[in-house]
Amino acid sequence: MTGLAATVEPAVTGIGVHAPTGVTVADYWRNTLAGRSAIDRITRFDPSPYTATLAGEIRDFDPSPLSGRLLPQTDISTRHALVSSDAALRDAGITPDDRDDFELGVVTASTSGGFEFGQKELQKLWAQGSRHVSGYQSFAWFYAVNTGQLAIRHGARGPSSVVVADQAGSLDAVGKARRLVRAGTPLVLTGGFDSVLSPWGWLATLAAGNVSTSTDPKRAYQPFADTAEGFVPGEGGALTVLEHPDRAHDRGARVYAHISGYASGFDPRPGSPRPPALARIIRAALADARVGPGEIGVVFADAAGVREQDDHEIAALDTVFGAHRVPVTAPKTGTGRLFAGGGALDIAAAALTLDSRTIPPTPGLEHYPCPTRLDLVREPRELTTPAALVLARGGRGFTSAVVLRGAR
Repeated sequence: MTGLAATVEPAVTGIGVHAPTGVTVADYWRNTLAGRSAIDRITRFDPSPYTATLAGEIRDFDPSPLSGRLLPQTDISTRHALVSSDAALRDAGITPDDRDDFELGVVTASTSGGFEFGQKELQKLWAQGSRHVSGYQSFAWFYAVNTGQLAIRHGARGPSSVVVADQAGSLDAVGKARRLVRAGTPLVLTGGFDSVLSPWGWLATLAAGNVSTSTDPKRAYQPFADTAEGFVPGEGGALTVLEHPDRAHDRGARVYAHISGYASGFDPRPGSPRPPALARIIRAALADARVGPGEIGVVFADAAGVREQDDHEIAALDTVFGAHRVPVTAPKTGTGRLFAGGGALDIAAAALTLDSRTIPPTPGLEHYPCPTRLDLVREPRELTTPAALVLARGGRGFTSAVVLRGAR
């Protein structure tokens, strides 16, 4: 990669969102700015036998844009990805006539694959025998299936891949997509989706021991609070179209933001005397973006909802920015943590923040029992510095950060 290519900041020209708080960008952003929460008791299955019963569930999804041929071969997370991809490309103004197939790449992230699809096929295996198991099970559960299905749907023959890194995965996917644009791929569709809302997926999620068992939707997910007892899972995610800025300029595309910096790494093993990686990763992302801490207008926090992890995040932000020196928000308290979809949704929210110059609040903050060291955004706030930092951490120490810069 030449030095000139290494300075290219891909433009975000299209966004597609499927979240518990909205399955269009307009609905999602309106509800996010209003601080609305979609966390409630699970309706997809009976959660009463389990220790946790709350989730951020998408309840108004219409799969009709998908053909009858696609529905039998896709998990619900893939269906969300497919419909969102249509919206993202439409938002970017990209049609098949505008490009060669080899000009479009796809990079997605997944944490669990198709849990719901896999459970249904396992139930058939146990109850009816192997002849009744769908042949689509061979790929419908797989982590890379969203990349493959999106590439097929849109005739994308450019460089494509998948990243598996839990909540940090979709930030890593954006980092990979940025490298592809810098290396010459004009367009990359990137993001992540997950859904664990089936009994099998739910049990696997609860096994980690960090899911909130509260039955009060307004108090269940309270990152950074003294009463934090875990996070609430959610489903969904987002996709963005990353485009070479010269191409976007030449066709007069709307640009929400630019991807300016990226860094990733791992926490040390448990028991190590080394500090957590987050502060180091933040500094690396800022250096990659060529910005200083004072040039960041908002941080989209990882907001684990686990006391020790929250303390580590506060300490990292204090170390890099100084205590109470940068606005921090966590819209995910209204959707739940979406695993691989969570970072992608925060990327979309950051791009919308930069485009609208408005920072969204952290839903449910009025129920926090005490103030924190963070300048947590309680109500929509004007963005005064046009750059955003998005943070994400996953199981086993995955840690990533992305810096977005405003287009204006």
